[in-house]
Amino acid sequence: MKNSIKKELTKYVKDFIKERIEHDSSYMAKDISDIHYEMFNEDYYIIGYHQAEEWLKKHDLNTFEAIKICNYHEEMECGTIYTKFDNAEKLVNVLVYWLGEEVLQEII
Repeated sequence: MKNSIKKELTKYVKDFIKERIEHDSSYMAKDISDIHYEMFNEDYYIIGYHQAEEWLKKHDLNTFEAIKICNYHEEMECGTIYTKFDNAEKLVNVLVYWLGEEVLQEII
C-alpha cells in the first residue's frame, strides 16, 4: 500500500472511530467487521467520477494498478473475482474498502 494512501486512510479510520466513541462510549465493543462495514459500505468514501480520478492521481496510482490490487484482494477473500470496474468512482471505493480493512486491522 502506498504510504500516502495509508496515511489518509489511517486518519480517516481514527477520525471515524473517535466520532463514534464520542456518541457511544461502547462503540469499540463492536465486532471489527461491523465497524469496517460502517466505515466503507454504508457510504462512499469518494463521490463522483472526477473526484475519484483525481484521488488516483493524488496518490500516483494508475487505473490498472488499482484494479490489480482490488482483484487480488477479492480473489483472496472470495475465491474469485466478481467486481467489474466501469468507472473510477467504483474503483476507488472498492480499493479503499480493501485497503481500509488493512488499516483498521492495524489500528485495532
